[in-house]
Amino acid sequence: MEIREMQQEVDRWISQFEEGYWHPLAMLARLTEEVGELAREVNHLYGQKPKKPGEPPGDLALELADVLFIIVCYANSLGIDLEEAFCRMMQKYRQRDSDRWTKKKSDSKECEEIG
Repeated sequence: MEIREMQQEVDRWISQFEEGYWHPLAMLARLTEEVGELAREVNHLYGQKPKKPGEPPGDLALELADVLFIIVCYANSLGIDLEEAFCRMMQKYRQRDSDRWTKKKSDSKECEEIG
């Protein structure tokens, strides 16, 4: 699924509710909450804090998807095209960090240059 398709899918889902998208500050709070849940799962899997006895296993992929959902909601509510923004961000990193680390030799699919 392309990012634009994700944005359309989320918009269709949200548009069925009278409340629509939340206020930007409420979404920021929700994003923070979801990132906290993601951090908790990462800490359980890779950190120093094991789960409590009897605590059900978490789902790291689902927690990441929850973060993605809120980011898509945020972008949609503000009229941001995430595909275009992502390509601009990658262009920024390619210019700024092109010689920061040792590159591997590989073929990769990159966003088209934005001019």
